[in-house]
Amino acid sequence: MIEPKASYSTDTLLKAARARQKELLGLVCAFVEIESPSDHKPAVDRCVAFVAEQCRHRGGRVRLHRQKRFGDLLEARFGPEKSTRKPILLLGHLDTVWPLGTLKSMPFRIAKGRAWGPGVLDMKAGVAMALTALSILDEQKRLRRPVILLLNSDEEVGSTTSRPVTERLAAKAEAVYVLEPAQGLEGAYKTARKGIGNYRVSVKGVAAHSGVDFERGHSAITELARQALRITGFTDLKRGTTVNIGTIQGGTRSNVVAAEAHAEVDVRIARARDAARLEKHFRSLRVFDNKCTLHVEGGLNRPPMERTPGTVALFRRAAAHARALGFDLQEAATGGGSDGNFTSALGVPTLDGMGAVGEGAHAAHESILLEHLAPRTALLAAMLE
Repeated sequence: MIEPKASYSTDTLLKAARARQKELLGLVCAFVEIESPSDHKPAVDRCVAFVAEQCRHRGGRVRLHRQKRFGDLLEARFGPEKSTRKPILLLGHLDTVWPLGTLKSMPFRIAKGRAWGPGVLDMKAGVAMALTALSILDEQKRLRRPVILLLNSDEEVGSTTSRPVTERLAAKAEAVYVLEPAQGLEGAYKTARKGIGNYRVSVKGVAAHSGVDFERGHSAITELARQALRITGFTDLKRGTTVNIGTIQGGTRSNVVAAEAHAEVDVRIARARDAARLEKHFRSLRVFDNKCTLHVEGGLNRPPMERTPGTVALFRRAAAHARALGFDLQEAATGGGSDGNFTSALGVPTLDGMGAVGEGAHAAHESILLEHLAPRTALLAAMLE
């Protein structure tokens, strides 16, 4: 690979990004102030409609994928309509974890070199960066390849409705750039993510009065506690597999031997081949008390994004562009998932964390660092070019 050097090309991208920073921040503010919690379709659709209009304003050819349960999906195509080159898929989401009304206690604001607000980092700033990068390339007549921007509306709740659309578009793409936040305050791009799954382990026992008929009872809670110790043992840190029992519920009163109990379990795997192994462990669970019954449901719902040669090649290209733009770019792996997990599992080179740099995603101190906005937007433009 020929490494990009500091040149007129990268210099003009950076100058254009700096010149547009005020406009970019205005776009971030507008996106954040249209609250869009995943479970409120009308709210998400309002945000989708606004972003769709911004895409049209920048020459995007917009298509909405209508959904019944969650918000509509936004697909916008930029660049030449006819091309022999495969498109780049820019992937993001417009839904957030924040309920309606959060802006009252957590308004969008700029202070201490940061922009603050619900969803600003995860991931409305990344969407604004993408639109700005596309505008810069269009203005400089450097958008010579097709680019598809796909913004989903159910990513924070599992991407159940958007996944087929994501996979269909990704399968025809040369590469996928995910607009999720960069990793940490150092702003690393993500070249690997763990796969994510959820299991529900339910136990039915035999209820009895704990004082009068204690011996006739068979506690679902006691049985589940024994299972919990066994399940915890499925963790294998050397393989990158973690199994976390997040919640346990059961019983009715302290003087009743519990008839029912269940546990919700989060699992993470670093490699796709470990999914079958973990599934076998859960399906092989057997009761200690044969008067109880055990039921297991669930499984992996996001495959891991593994560090493939195609993804490494994309990162090396990005790192070279970053050096030409005057900063060092690192790579990182994370235990969290994104829609990039789906595209990577298809074998499509996928580079993640190409959005804003900041901290506090899903937390009250959610914020982005303003100093990184222009350089990272210029980097995104360079990768699209």
